[in-house]
Amino acid sequence: MKGLAVWIGAAVLLCGIVAVPSGAGDEGPMPDFNGAAGWLNSTPLSSQSLRGKVVLVNFWTYSCINSLRELPYMKAWAEKYKDTGLVVIGVHTPEFGFEKDAANVKQAVSDLKVAYPVPIDSKHSIWSAFRNEYWPADYFIDRKGRIRYHHFGEGEYEKSERVIQELLSEDGGAGMNGSPVRISATGAEAPPSNDVRSPETYVGYARAENFASPERMARGSRRTYNPPTNPALNQWGLGGSWNASAESGTLESARGKIVFRFHSRDLHMVLGPAKNGSPVHFKVKLNGAAPGDNHGSDSGADGVGEIRQPRMYQLIRQKGSISDSTFEIEFLDPGVEAFSFTFG
Repeated sequence: MKGLAVWIGAAVLLCGIVAVPSGAGDEGPMPDFNGAAGWLNSTPLSSQSLRGKVVLVNFWTYSCINSLRELPYMKAWAEKYKDTGLVVIGVHTPEFGFEKDAANVKQAVSDLKVAYPVPIDSKHSIWSAFRNEYWPADYFIDRKGRIRYHHFGEGEYEKSERVIQELLSEDGGAGMNGSPVRISATGAEAPPSNDVRSPETYVGYARAENFASPERMARGSRRTYNPPTNPALNQWGLGGSWNASAESGTLESARGKIVFRFHSRDLHMVLGPAKNGSPVHFKVKLNGAAPGDNHGSDSGADGVGEIRQPRMYQLIRQKGSISDSTFEIEFLDPGVEAFSFTFG
């Protein structure tokens, strides 16, 4: 992710942030939305056309678990406050290459039932204009076009909603229900658990960490790997013939697998089908057996599933107590592209 990592101490914050201290006050005028590759659910909007409205600008990307878990609040606020002057704008700024494709973004917006305006910021033009550095990131703009508050990462939803209400109440706004929205989200949009000890982990060599296959990861060339037999917590490895690029790993021939030792309720992977569009079938195991009731929304109790679109797939959601566990996914067809793991 060229130029998008943010260093705080020794930590790199990318998609997987949970919360960063919020800011308040007058932070200057809202930048315009120049440079968008297109707009979904709206004709192009501008800072001038939005004058007189309260605007919530949400930077998100559709494969980021943190963005997905915030979506229910964005949708609820857009619906609740649309008649009192709020406009939610979901600026879709990509992390991975496939998220730059307008058709992929359009499909994701439809699948996720996002109805508010979405500018497609494939070249990071709007991101740069706001000097943004996080997914998700929320900017709250008053009726005069001034940024009055920002919040980076998940959480503090009641505080953010109070800011919306305060900005709507300025200059005579009235008639709002002051109680906060109540969210009951399922699948990947459900809130994270309180027991996550595994970090976002990338498969591409540019940001790969804790790789534990006996073979050293080859950069940009085909190599046959053996999965680690006894990985420590947060170690992972490949099995089969893979070609690792900077942002992903591609399975060159069937069959192949990825193993990860993790600690969390949920395990997700960002995956894409073969370049020719052929679906890739897979089978998931948890601690050596089919996941049963611990399967995710994109895998069955028998662990079986398929990859037809480049997106985030929820593969494990544990129902009982959480402990260190070994995840294995075996791909039955060649061509799968694996980008990252996220947890919740």
